[in-house]
Amino acid sequence: MWHDRASCIVLVTLVGCCLSSLSGGTAMLNLTLPGQHTDPESVVQEVNRKVDAALARRRQMLEFAQNDEAATCQTGNPVDDCWKCDPDWASNRQRLADCAIGFGQYAVGGKNGKIYIVTDSSDNDAVNPRPGTLRYAVIQEEPLWIVFPTNMLIRLSQELIFNSYKTVDGRGANVHIVGGGCITLQYISNVIIHNIHVHDCYPSGDANVRSSPTHWGWRTKSDGDGISIFGSHDIWIDHCSLSKCKDGLIDAVMGSSGITISNNFFSHHNEVMLLGHSDDYLPDSGMQVTIAFNHFGEKLVQRMPRCRLGYIHVVNNDFTQWEMYAIGGSGNPTINSQGNRYIAPSNHNAKEVTKRVDTNQADWRDWNWRSEGDMMVNGAFFVASGEGLEVKYEKAYSVEPKSAAYIDLITWHAGALGVGGRFAS
Repeated sequence: MWHDRASCIVLVTLVGCCLSSLSGGTAMLNLTLPGQHTDPESVVQEVNRKVDAALARRRQMLEFAQNDEAATCQTGNPVDDCWKCDPDWASNRQRLADCAIGFGQYAVGGKNGKIYIVTDSSDNDAVNPRPGTLRYAVIQEEPLWIVFPTNMLIRLSQELIFNSYKTVDGRGANVHIVGGGCITLQYISNVIIHNIHVHDCYPSGDANVRSSPTHWGWRTKSDGDGISIFGSHDIWIDHCSLSKCKDGLIDAVMGSSGITISNNFFSHHNEVMLLGHSDDYLPDSGMQVTIAFNHFGEKLVQRMPRCRLGYIHVVNNDFTQWEMYAIGGSGNPTINSQGNRYIAPSNHNAKEVTKRVDTNQADWRDWNWRSEGDMMVNGAFFVASGEGLEVKYEKAYSVEPKSAAYIDLITWHAGALGVGGRFAS
């Protein structure tokens, strides 16, 4: 039966403590997580190269296109241009798995697996889910590419616990996931979540929930995150719209890595995104997350994201509103901010993009926080820090990020894509 979350945390923490004592302390500890890239600067460089190439293709298309449809197909967004220009994309859905960028680029989801069609929007039994439901699909052992034949509102009764090698593909439909949980990726890998609305999620638990065809068990209270990534790797969340959850919209903790969060629309929330379990949880030093082409929209307060450890690449996002700050951190994370637009609120006390959480300047002045090509609007300012940054970022900057002047173009379709238009099935 599935062990509850509290037991798993205790086990991993004890292992981490033992490793630390054997190595002679944290300075000597060398942990490599599944999904962790050995050369993160090269990954950053490749993201910037792909954006450059996508924008160049768009310019060429506009110059030589014979019709308006061909001219508007290339958007300059390398993820979207990878699949949207195929007029028959709905018959070639798994092409999407080849389109990821950044640290989550190797997330294959359900590629080469069967197509599973969700025909039942109910979620009445978290232990014995009915065939045809989304819950039945995501717990299976085999790779599955999960699609929806029509618009659906799926009101969860408990956490929706995924198994590995799953793609949830909402293209061509208007799919909303709400209710208890909501989405939990715990100790798994290779998941793609695309074109889904996730909102109004609240804590659930103190109940039995199935996590695979052969395992179910007691779940303690969940936090009420929209998407919870827990000890998992090779995860890609793309073109989702997230809002109004009890805790975080997306939280990644407990040694998760190899994550890309792209083309999403975030709104109406306080603590948007948490990356890292705690400042002293050493496995999170291997966490690597790409945050690209997202729109952080109305009525957001803070944590876009809030980082603890690891390497976080924030590239070509549109931050149009925050109340407290946009990017925060503690525990010495590397934050590489490139080509974003930061529009500060009218509050003169909240103009700073960055926030070092509960940390003195003497402690954070050596943290590697960098801003390049960012556009600061309405008095926004980014407080950079760190010594020797030129050396650390030399490779990442060998291909310069695209200026924030391209933000409107790159993020124009952020969030869940509409139905009934060019990209509907």
